[in-house]
Amino acid sequence: MAIPIALTIAGSDSSGGAGIQADLKTFAAFGVYGASVITAVTAQNTQRVLGIHGVPPSVVTAQIDAVFTDLDIKAVKIGMAGEPATIEAIASALARLSIRHIVLDPVMVASSGGRLLSPEAVGALRKKLVSRAKLITPNLPEAAALLDEAVASDESAIESQGRRLLAMGCEAVLIKGGHRQGPESIDYLFSGDGIKALSAPRIATQNTHGTGCSLSSAIAAGLAKGEGLEIAVRNAKTWITEAIAAGTRLDVGHGHGPLHHFHRFY
Repeated sequence: MAIPIALTIAGSDSSGGAGIQADLKTFAAFGVYGASVITAVTAQNTQRVLGIHGVPPSVVTAQIDAVFTDLDIKAVKIGMAGEPATIEAIASALARLSIRHIVLDPVMVASSGGRLLSPEAVGALRKKLVSRAKLITPNLPEAAALLDEAVASDESAIESQGRRLLAMGCEAVLIKGGHRQGPESIDYLFSGDGIKALSAPRIATQNTHGTGCSLSSAIAAGLAKGEGLEIAVRNAKTWITEAIAAGTRLDVGHGHGPLHHFHRFY
């Protein structure tokens, strides 16, 4: 039986905790073969982003074409998309391909606080990629940025933003509640079936580098394996909670440390 294959389109994290590196680790942890298209090379560590070098859009297109002409891709995760021209290249390439499962993580700011997406690129992301996605996975600040408004401060505002993001054309929206306070970390899944609140204990830890990247990749891995969307989201939520908790077993860096992607193995 052939192994399912998922593709990540994202930026490289030199410290290994987020971006392409986190995505590939996540795919492997779920028993999925990972392919990659690199949109940007970042110089970063657990403390800060020191530099970003975008990959030329033509090279991004060439990477996508190379992968799809040879590999049977079952799901695509899109992370750090880079500049507007790169977003256009990704959208144009995906429009030529038959892809059922696209998970879009609208990465805008690193865990260390470094900005990864320009305001112009946010607009391009909104116009070119959101409607192509089966699922988008913004955190609260990213959801607000996509709608060009203030961050939601209560459940009523989250519900309003989720419904309006869904109206942009994607099949489902997962608004992540990690930026809120309280003993529970609640994510909200919006789809044609309504709204579902997914709760897990909030973990007090510095090991949060790459959390969003890894969660969206875990969902893509589940979709690549044939899971339904809600099941894939629930399984990913359980796994990411375990990975965050297990991150304290690692001693990597002096800032926001990484998750333990392989906590179920060692």
